[in-house]
Amino acid sequence: MIKTVSKIPHWFLAGTLALGATLAHAADTIKVGVLHSLSGTMAISETTLKDTVLMLIEEQNKKGGLLGKQLEAVVVDPASNWPLFAERARELLQRDKVAAVFGCWTSVSRKAVLPVFEELNGILFYPVQYEGEESSRNVFYTGAAPNQQAIPAVDYLMNDLEVERWVLAGTDYVYPRTTNRILEAYLKAKGVKDEDIMINYTPFGHSDWQSIVAEIKRFGAAGKKTAVVSTINGDANVPFYMELGNQGISAQDIPVIAFSVGEEELSGLDTKPLVGHLAAWNYFMSVDDPANEAFIKQWHAFIKNPKRVTNDPMEAHYIGFNMWVKAVEKAGTTDPDKVIDAMVGIEVPNLTGGVAKMLPNHHITKPVLIGEIQADGQFDVVWQTDDLVPGDAWSDYLPGSKDIIADWTDPIRCGNYNTVTKTCAGQNY
Repeated sequence: MIKTVSKIPHWFLAGTLALGATLAHAADTIKVGVLHSLSGTMAISETTLKDTVLMLIEEQNKKGGLLGKQLEAVVVDPASNWPLFAERARELLQRDKVAAVFGCWTSVSRKAVLPVFEELNGILFYPVQYEGEESSRNVFYTGAAPNQQAIPAVDYLMNDLEVERWVLAGTDYVYPRTTNRILEAYLKAKGVKDEDIMINYTPFGHSDWQSIVAEIKRFGAAGKKTAVVSTINGDANVPFYMELGNQGISAQDIPVIAFSVGEEELSGLDTKPLVGHLAAWNYFMSVDDPANEAFIKQWHAFIKNPKRVTNDPMEAHYIGFNMWVKAVEKAGTTDPDKVIDAMVGIEVPNLTGGVAKMLPNHHITKPVLIGEIQADGQFDVVWQTDDLVPGDAWSDYLPGSKDIIADWTDPIRCGNYNTVTKTCAGQNY
C-alpha cells in the first residue's frame, strides 16, 4: 500500500490529502450559517447578531457540540444589499451545506431569501420584529409579530398617555408600510380620524431630517396629544433622534415610540435629549432576571468589552438557537424535514423570566415590554403585558387576513389557510 502511494505524483498526493482533510472536517462538524450584514446601512444593528450566534455556537461546543459533533459557523456578509442576501443564502445551503441559518434583519432581506430557503428546503431563524402576513414552513420567526409589538404599543400610547394624533414614520420598505397599514386600520377602528394620522416614509440611510421633524412639530401643535410611532430602521435613526433634540422636541411634547431602536442603536448617541422617549420590544437589557444576568455576563466575556450592550434581537437568536438545538436532539438528525417537524412545541426559557414556545404557525410566545430611554442609554420598563402573547402570523385588522391562519402541523400544513373557504394558498406541504 505504501509503495503504491509512493508512485503517485507529489502534486496529486498533496491535493488528495487536502481534499480528504476537508471532507473529513466537514463530516466531523455541523455547519451553521450566519447571514447578517457586516457592512452597509444595517451593519449598525446586524454585526452584533453575528457575534451573538458565534457566542452561542462556542457555548454549545463547550457542552460537547450537537449529536456528537462540533458546530462550525459559516459567516457571510450580504452587505445590506437585498439581492446579495439571496445569493449568499444559496451559497450557504448549496455550497456550504449548512444545517440551519440564523440571519436577516429587514423584511426586504427576508423576502429576498425566502424563495431560496423554500426551493432548497433550508431552515432560517429570523430574529427581528416584522410586519406579519407571512408564514413559511422553512422560516421560524423568533422576533415579534405586530400583535406582539405594534398593537400593544399603540394601546399603551392611547390608554396610558392619552394620545389622539399619530405620526407613523418609517423607512420606505415592506415592514414599515405593512405595519403602518395595520396600525392605520387599527387606529381608525378605534375612532381616530384621517386628519389625525400623518404617514411619512424615508429611504434607507436617510440623513436630512430637518424638514420632516419640523413637519412633525407642526402636526403636533394642533392642541391634541401627539406621538410618533417609528418604524425607521438602521443608521437613519441617529440623525433622526439628533434632529429631534436640535428642534427641542421632548418626550413630554411629542413622545416617540420606536420598534427598531434598542440598546445597540442608542449606544452611538448622546441620549440625554432623548430621555423619556420610548421603545416597544420583548426584551430589554435592564430586565432584572437571573437568566438575563447570566446572558449579559457571558456576552461581556465573549466580546471582551464590559461596555457592550445586549438587545431584543440578540435574545431572539438566543431563543431560536436553543430551540434548534433541542429540535435536532429530539429528531436525532439535522435533516431539515425532521427538524422542522420537531420544532413545533419546543419550549426554552427566555431572558425575562418566562418560557418561549414554538407555535404551529412558526411564531413564538413572548412578553411585550415598553421601555423609556434613560440618560445612560438603557431602558426603564414602564409597562408590560401580564401574560405571554402568542405570535399571530396574520393580522385581524387587514381585509383578507382576518380569516387566514398558519398551521404547519397535520392536517392543515399550510401557512396561508383560509378558515372560511377551507383552502390553502401559497406554500403547502
